[in-house]
Amino acid sequence: MIKSLVKFVAIFIAVMVLDQAIKQIFIDGFRWNGEYFSLILTYNKGVAFSMFEFLGENLKFLQLILIVVLFLYLIFQKELFKNHLIAFSLLIGAGSSNLLDRFIHGGVVDYVFWHKWFEFAVFNFADVIINFAVFLIILQFFLENKRLKKSK
Repeated sequence: MIKSLVKFVAIFIAVMVLDQAIKQIFIDGFRWNGEYFSLILTYNKGVAFSMFEFLGENLKFLQLILIVVLFLYLIFQKELFKNHLIAFSLLIGAGSSNLLDRFIHGGVVDYVFWHKWFEFAVFNFADVIINFAVFLIILQFFLENKRLKKSK
């Protein structure tokens, strides 16, 4: 379990450091406008697509509780933690980085804005990592179910 926790913490820290470093580039003033997408700076006070923005300051505390509860659940569900270690460390690292933004900047630092053919929500590296982690978890469950069906 200690080896798994060390791996978890290493991935968690790597995601947070990389995400915060990228965000700092935009906070320091970097901008770029392209035909398909632009790199801008915005602060999202809600979650995906600005949902739950009405919760204001309470949103960050709700997210903090959710992240802590998820982590504690994983610690007690050792098999789930071990089987999805990389995905959960990516998920919790990226979620924690976005949460850190809420405490430091008052909202999540977003910067990628797709605007060709349609306008998409502005997002960041952590958002991509969160979606990738969820994809990994779902993929692992499907592959495990397929393996279990073959073994029967």
